[in-house]
Amino acid sequence: MATYNYSAITPEIYSLADLCEKNSNIDPELYSVHEVKRGLRDLDGKGVVTGLTEISTINAFRNVDGKQVPIDGELFYRGIPIEKIVDGFEKDGRNGYEETVYLLLFGELPSVKKLEEFNDLLVHYRKLPRNFVRDVVMKAPNSDIMNSLARSVLTLYSYDKNANDISIPNVLRQCIQLIANFPILSVYAYQAYRHYGKGKSLYIHNPDPKLSTAENILRLLRPDKKYTELEAKLLDLCLVLHAEHGGGNNSTFTTHVVTSSGTDTYSSVAASLCSLKGPKHGGANIKVTAMFEDLKKNVKDWEDDEEIREYLISLLDKKGFDNSGLIYGMGHAVYSLSDPRANILKKHVEQLSKEKGKLKEYSLYTKVEDLARAVIAEKRKIYKGVSPNIDFYSGLVYSMLDLPPELYTPIFAVARVAGWSAHRIEEIINSNKIIRPAYKSVATSKDYIPIIDRK
Repeated sequence: MATYNYSAITPEIYSLADLCEKNSNIDPELYSVHEVKRGLRDLDGKGVVTGLTEISTINAFRNVDGKQVPIDGELFYRGIPIEKIVDGFEKDGRNGYEETVYLLLFGELPSVKKLEEFNDLLVHYRKLPRNFVRDVVMKAPNSDIMNSLARSVLTLYSYDKNANDISIPNVLRQCIQLIANFPILSVYAYQAYRHYGKGKSLYIHNPDPKLSTAENILRLLRPDKKYTELEAKLLDLCLVLHAEHGGGNNSTFTTHVVTSSGTDTYSSVAASLCSLKGPKHGGANIKVTAMFEDLKKNVKDWEDDEEIREYLISLLDKKGFDNSGLIYGMGHAVYSLSDPRANILKKHVEQLSKEKGKLKEYSLYTKVEDLARAVIAEKRKIYKGVSPNIDFYSGLVYSMLDLPPELYTPIFAVARVAGWSAHRIEEIINSNKIIRPAYKSVATSKDYIPIIDRK
């Protein structure tokens, strides 16, 4: 008797899939005819305005004499430039993620006392229900930690006696719990996969209440619990830069859409996780790292500009790496001249590359950055400038921190759950309408055919 293969695609499915493609293929010209902005974006990448927010601001253009003029990208958290936030905690020698979370949630920077109290609150909630790790995290581990994380979040619903209460105090409590739990859930899910999927030793360390979020991630991940001060500072910086990016990015827009239906916090956050895991969104830094590994195999001389240039051209011509026609890490849906997050991160990457003995890799990244700008400008019809985005350098940072690729996107989620939480609360407070955009039907009328007459 044949064993049932849950993952098998039968010939019947292939045949039906052909039918799907035949009868669901919309003529691309119709989008122009009906003035539909695909992806809710203009040709220059500017998003269609669908809501208002006070949580963060992104600027890539400035209006000069009625014309949109590209500028170096600007990012503000609650009206404060991201550069000043980073400069503030770095000058004081502090970690910045926890106060960034406070700022995003409550709209103001915390005093020393308020930050201490908030850190105590995170420590208080940095616990999982009894036997949750054994009964949930360790069951059915897989290589996609984002799916494991989403499953854990949805399962936490069952442990919450007030799961459906969407009053602001209860939603805030749930959000802070999830912000505190995400690092543990992510690393433990990876450790379970590493053990059961790869046959490696299993390490389940407890978080240290005296440590920051970034420090605890490294402590939980490494067998000896050890890390350097610079490693923790760079990971903390990545968390700050990934914590929020406007209401229009795919996963945060998902937060607004799902929240507007009146559903619970766990369902809303799980939906945003499922959005973030996509390679066009949070999974992009993995693609950057993989692309560079492919480049290293195919480019013999890392100092030869022409050899690197030919490799980049092959990518755009869909003849290299994954044949997608993309140079991963270059370009952004909003920014044109520069991504402020990438600029900040780049300043610190060189220091880490020196500590790790990876200066040659860092030099290769900077060379690709410069050459890719020129190659894309030559080969592509672009409506705005192109520059490296944060994923271009974050993948390099994570690889130098010896983070496994399986955790790259979950670390993004660990940071971004702060922004999702702020947007969920903002949506509950300010909106009483379910989000429901319109789709125009372009179907042609057909007659009903009795079943005996169908072919």
